[in-house]
Amino acid sequence: MDAKFMRRYESFQRSLDSLAEAKDRDLSDSFVLSGTSAKFSITFDLAWKVMKDILVQYYAITGFISGSPREVLRQAYKAELISDDVWMEMLKVRNQLSHDYDGDIVKEFCGRIVNIYIERFYEFKDTVEKLKENFRSGE
Repeated sequence: MDAKFMRRYESFQRSLDSLAEAKDRDLSDSFVLSGTSAKFSITFDLAWKVMKDILVQYYAITGFISGSPREVLRQAYKAELISDDVWMEMLKVRNQLSHDYDGDIVKEFCGRIVNIYIERFYEFKDTVEKLKENFRSGE
């Protein structure tokens, strides 16, 4: 895995750890909600870009139609980097949050972000760690 991948993956890890702090915060506080929304969107964007890097570098999959998040998620599912449709739901929520001017959408989805999506990000992180180990050992 190249240096660009490593930098992006490390940014993903830091963003995820920062997002996970929302579990210990008052989610009724509007400032915490807006921070959770922003960190979720950043973490999601880094995750799908890491997936794309892995698909191209590790699996040599280059036939992306546009390299869109949706296409990358489909390919990542086929390659078993992710395990279910929650990622497509996360994409939908990320897209909706970009138009959440009054905070209603983040209020609606904050529970899912904290209780489900963060766990999916950590599952993906575990998958990447295993791939990195396999890559280092030459498998």
